[in-house]
Amino acid sequence: MHCPSFDRPIYRLVILLRHAVGTQPASKTVKKMTKKRIETKISRTAEWTCLSRAASSLEKNSHYRSNDHLALLLVPTLLSLSLRISLFRKIFSRFMAPKGIYEYTTARTRYIDSVFRQVLADGFEQVLIFGAGFDTRALRFEAEAGRTRIFELDVPTTQQAKIKQYKKRGLPTPANLEFVPVDFDRESLPSVLAEAGFRCGAKSFFLLEGLLMYLQQESVDETFRVIAELSGRDSIVAFDYIRMSAIRRPESCYGGTELFRAVEKVGETYSFGIEDGELELFLRKYGLSLSEKLRAMDLEQRYFTDSSGRTVGRVNETHCIVKASKT
Repeated sequence: MHCPSFDRPIYRLVILLRHAVGTQPASKTVKKMTKKRIETKISRTAEWTCLSRAASSLEKNSHYRSNDHLALLLVPTLLSLSLRISLFRKIFSRFMAPKGIYEYTTARTRYIDSVFRQVLADGFEQVLIFGAGFDTRALRFEAEAGRTRIFELDVPTTQQAKIKQYKKRGLPTPANLEFVPVDFDRESLPSVLAEAGFRCGAKSFFLLEGLLMYLQQESVDETFRVIAELSGRDSIVAFDYIRMSAIRRPESCYGGTELFRAVEKVGETYSFGIEDGELELFLRKYGLSLSEKLRAMDLEQRYFTDSSGRTVGRVNETHCIVKASKT
């Protein structure tokens, strides 16, 4: 992640962390933007996710540890070295991040890793990662992928920064990985995917991690219609979303106020959410059936509960994670 927005590590660290706790005032440029920041600059939420994954890969506490060791290679050297200091990680995770978001990101990474590995083991023909950001699963699970083709879709700015860093760090791109630049709000997904070589009707895994909340309703609808059109029987979709009740009243959720403030400060906006109790209705519109839904309390029970039953980490309550299958 040593890319244009991280060109001065010390400065970027201060700005990034101040954004996270909502103390950095929004600039006039951000306030006057007519285009989303994510369209023209590298997504700061993608940077934050990468930084969180890098930190969690170093945790000694197994509840907090994920396995994205490659994330450390995508952050600036100074940050990488700093994250190796346990006190710095503690400050970063407990005091610099919105409440519970470090725990959420860690749990989400661990859960999606498990789903990703399972679909590879089951011989799925294709994987599509929408809004891939600094996702490294194509590299981390290369040995397990076999002939499974992996397509990474993202806005050009973030994707080019990632490719640049891969080259700089000497990380070879697997032969089965295809980078596909796309503007989710403006381009036709069927055309983009067809041009990239995605095969319609194949058993596929579709991953939308940390993406839907930034799209407009019509873009979400188009994305899921494309998934319905292109996916074969028994295909799997995994995604996370913001609860609509959290968008209306962030203060009603643990960590909600801090999270929404932080996202607003970096010029990115939560545009889409799903009402509580309407998830299955949403999925049925696209021929999908719910396999699993994980709320904050479910993630705490699965990943942050010790052998005595004590909760060792509290997860931000604004998000839910979903796994669904095509019937």
